[in-house]
Amino acid sequence: MSQFAKHIAPRIVEEDGSFRTRMLGIAADRNDVIALGRGDPDFHTPAHIVEAAKAALDANAHHYTGPTGLPQLRTAIAADLNSSYGLDYTAEEIVVTAGVQESIMLCMLALCAPGDEVLITSPRFTTYDTAVHLCGGVPVPAPTHEKDDFALDLAEIEARITPRTRMFVLVSPNNPTGAVTPPAVIRQIADLAIKHDILIIADEIYAKMIYAPNEHLSIATLPGMKERTITLNGFSKTYAMTGWRVGYLAAPLDFVNKVTEPRHTLSINTCTVSQHAALAALTGPQEPLAAMLADYAARRDWLMPALTAAGFTYGHPGGAFYIYTNISSTGMAAPEFCERLLRETGVMLFPGTMFGDDSTDYIRISYLQPLPMIQEAMHRITTFAQSVRAAA
Repeated sequence: MSQFAKHIAPRIVEEDGSFRTRMLGIAADRNDVIALGRGDPDFHTPAHIVEAAKAALDANAHHYTGPTGLPQLRTAIAADLNSSYGLDYTAEEIVVTAGVQESIMLCMLALCAPGDEVLITSPRFTTYDTAVHLCGGVPVPAPTHEKDDFALDLAEIEARITPRTRMFVLVSPNNPTGAVTPPAVIRQIADLAIKHDILIIADEIYAKMIYAPNEHLSIATLPGMKERTITLNGFSKTYAMTGWRVGYLAAPLDFVNKVTEPRHTLSINTCTVSQHAALAALTGPQEPLAAMLADYAARRDWLMPALTAAGFTYGHPGGAFYIYTNISSTGMAAPEFCERLLRETGVMLFPGTMFGDDSTDYIRISYLQPLPMIQEAMHRITTFAQSVRAAA
């Protein structure tokens, strides 16, 4: 053991990455893998966005920006938040970050003191757990259930509020479940936050990926909520820009002023070229976005009845591009199911245990392959499940 390993600070909590590493190792030895695990859109970034980045390079726009981002991008973000969700933020209330991941870390650095409890929609994107741990806080899962299509339940949240509860992380649509919490429940959560004086981190990275008749409601639009809410969003999922690393937070100006220097310390500024690309994403043609969303909807509409026919259940996914699927009918725990499925069929999925789920009944399916590939993957999954059931 190195001297460094002996002196790791207590804030660094060891995470078990062995399962993911093992899965990637198995996949590396096959040439027929269909990956339905990662949350990385399979589409190319729209051409006009790429061209804007090239133009920025040619124009020498590759030097530092201010730590909160390009003024014209912040203005465009504020306008989009208003037109898309009815949110009332000025450009000065926007901080552009290196993806929403950096926004999450910045929020926790600013708001989570040692011993604070942070309620988090669960199953969940476990970056939140890591950020809370790094700040000395305690992540507290607020469970959701298949019977409710994994939408948040007010009783489950309120039952976990203690005097140490600092904030609630509201993620809708949710990763990994695709759940959209209905507007009526969002209003109840707002009332609960005011009643218990709790801050809200509203992660809305998938908010433009909503399937009818589901509806998205931004909690910061409700009375008394803007002053206690930070809204997170970005470009990675909506515009197929995962590698460009552009996200943002929208918050009251006094908070933005407090976190500007910590944000500067983290990475000085979001990649300048990527910011110009993000500006083109918001101000340029939206037809590519509509085309991608239509394709996701077609994949989802095909996949749901196929899963039902294969003997699986799931929470109805109202948004994003995931179906959180119950594989307990096979009699196998999800990690074993995923590993054997990859070894025996070449389909790579991830178990719910990688998303903070205490149950071993679920897998996350990302429908981020062309439909013919999804159909082939589903054929392999169905055949595999039938063989497992027959052998039981």
